[in-house]
Amino acid sequence: MVKGELPLDIIEGIKAKDESALRLLMERYGDMLLRTAWLLLKDRQAAEEAVQDTFIQAYAKIGQLEDPQRLRGWLVAIAVNRCRMRQRTWSWRSIFPAAAAVIHADEDTGGGAGAEALFMMRWEQVQLGEAIRSLDYIYRECLTLYYYHEMSVKEIAGQLKLPENTVKSRLARGRALLRRILEKEGLKDGQ
Repeated sequence: MVKGELPLDIIEGIKAKDESALRLLMERYGDMLLRTAWLLLKDRQAAEEAVQDTFIQAYAKIGQLEDPQRLRGWLVAIAVNRCRMRQRTWSWRSIFPAAAAVIHADEDTGGGAGAEALFMMRWEQVQLGEAIRSLDYIYRECLTLYYYHEMSVKEIAGQLKLPENTVKSRLARGRALLRRILEKEGLKDGQ
């Protein structure tokens, strides 16, 4: 299998229990799912476990995916559900929280950006991530799906099984809370 294969090729490979297809799926979607889970769970180890569970479930239930072009959305839905499950379950991590971990997006440093500009960009990303993770789960979930996955209100409502107005309310409330946190931290223009 080559890197540029279509989701249909990956799906057919997984249905045939081809491990290289699973590896390709993990390479292609792993970082995106890990960032999503990390934003939702606020814990790197829990996020890694949720993503691992996502791939296990996707591998086992690939036959349930009706539209191969919706592979990414299907994986996000599984990951969000795994995060919700982890959010509901108590663990020893509740007593002994792990040290905060930061996941940085891969950055293109070849654009001639100076060290100071690169530092400021990274610092703002960390501050934004911390601000998002400080929100209640229901707001983190909607904001992550809306901004990070660029899902519409209707898509989010369908995925979370909520009325559209509830999603709109959570987005508005989440934005307001996030704005207050960022203004307090001195990142007024952070998004």
